[in-house]
Amino acid sequence: MTFFSYRTAEEDAGKRLDKFLSEKPEMPSRSYLKKLIEESWVQVDKKAVKGNYKVQAGNEIEVSVPEPKELEVEAEAMELNIVYEDDDLLIVDKPKGMVVHPAAGHESHTLVNGLLYHCQGKLSGINGVLRPGIVHRIDRDTTGLLLVCKNDFSHAAIAEQLRVHSINRRYHAIVHGEIREDGTVDVPIGRNPNDRMKMAINLKNGKEAVTHYHILEPLKKYTYIECRLETGRTHQIRVHMASIHHPLLGDTVYGPSKSPISLEGQTLHAKVLGFIHPRTGKYLEFEAPLPEYFERLLVKLHI
Repeated sequence: MTFFSYRTAEEDAGKRLDKFLSEKPEMPSRSYLKKLIEESWVQVDKKAVKGNYKVQAGNEIEVSVPEPKELEVEAEAMELNIVYEDDDLLIVDKPKGMVVHPAAGHESHTLVNGLLYHCQGKLSGINGVLRPGIVHRIDRDTTGLLLVCKNDFSHAAIAEQLRVHSINRRYHAIVHGEIREDGTVDVPIGRNPNDRMKMAINLKNGKEAVTHYHILEPLKKYTYIECRLETGRTHQIRVHMASIHHPLLGDTVYGPSKSPISLEGQTLHAKVLGFIHPRTGKYLEFEAPLPEYFERLLVKLHI
């Protein structure tokens, strides 16, 4: 159990309890906060209250956060598009809508569930039982190449290549607006202090993040680009492109709240993945074709 305690000041008087707590950077997501309040894990002056309670100056607010329950990850037979495989690693072309590893609300039908079945449990254990074999991730609605490690030897070697930015990762995306020249976004990314479920440009507490973008084709009201990552922060391309006023088409989290085109998530595809094989020392590079929806969208936007 983790405990947090706050005393409200004069300027806090009149704020809703849930709003007051959501402004605290150490607090969990708003949806989880709501659950904690509803289950009386949050008390004001030793009494349970509702989320819409208006705090007063001098209130003593106590928040108890239960320890998360460890999920049991089960192997599941599922169809995986495996591009390459050997005794040390494999490359999978992940479809849109597939979550990479189990988490609250997504305990099954994830890529990890399928990998455990396919590899018969033979995956690296460095990232724990929830993320066996996972050395880097891509978002649920991002398609394309993901590298999976079958043992700790290969995992450590790939993790080091990620650390020194030597892995070649290139993504294709469609962004809002017309980009007139290639460029680089070099600004740190960290958790959004107002919404822990989102990332943001964070000059004070963020981590280094570098994205190079190259114009592939200008489109009507949009631009088809390739992004090359030096670093691999959560939601990096989405946050960086939004920061220069060119959010990804379909990204209703960092872009317009309503997409002008009916899509399931952002138009982002992990197209190229290149790295030094941990065992052989040879450079390998793989490329995944654009998914059908992406191809159709390019034709539509080109007209």
